[in-house]
Amino acid sequence: MARIKPQALLNQSKKKKGPSRISISTIVVCNLVVAVVVLSLVTTYRHWSQRSRNTLETQSQRFEDTNAVSQQKNYDLPGYADISTSKGLITVELFKDASPEAVDKFLDLCQKDHFKGMPFHRVIKNYLVQAGHSSSSIPIEEWTANGKLRGRLDTSPKHEAFMLGTPKNKGNNKDFELLITTAPIPDLNDQLIVFGRVLKGEDVVQEIEEVDTDEHFQPKSQIGIISIVLKREL
Repeated sequence: MARIKPQALLNQSKKKKGPSRISISTIVVCNLVVAVVVLSLVTTYRHWSQRSRNTLETQSQRFEDTNAVSQQKNYDLPGYADISTSKGLITVELFKDASPEAVDKFLDLCQKDHFKGMPFHRVIKNYLVQAGHSSSSIPIEEWTANGKLRGRLDTSPKHEAFMLGTPKNKGNNKDFELLITTAPIPDLNDQLIVFGRVLKGEDVVQEIEEVDTDEHFQPKSQIGIISIVLKREL
């Protein structure tokens, strides 16, 4: 057998153990691929982030526009009314923000002359005066019994004297009635919708309150609403 020289073995060993070289072009291509991937991820993130911000801004703008339209609508609606009665003039302020549904119905009925000629069919001294085209569905006994409890209950500003309201159980426009309190009546919280207050003409309300009534609290002489004029300003 032929013997291999030690120098030849050493050279063969160095050739086997030497690392393989990576070309420069391969390194450049790999770096370009990584750069493209990173750039793609950044671009995608920015796109969805901007889209999310745009969506939020659009929703916020729509909400602001809706509020602006609602506020403009309330601003355009009349906020006051002159109620001309057979005893004199009563000026009331309407609670457009606190009782929008009742105010809207009241304004609509005023434009249809619903209250023209409406009589005051119930007058309870130191309690209220009520105008309507039909008899009240609240029993007389309940009105008078609640009146006796009046001094024992806490009051809130909206149920003080000279507040304008309507009974809750009057669901349709035909039966919509007007009621002006002449004393605090917090015991009617569940039955009365307050949507305004008297600004001028408290003496007229008191004059209506002083008329003679029968045992059913109905005035013996005819007293009623002549007309209602709506106003945006006093």
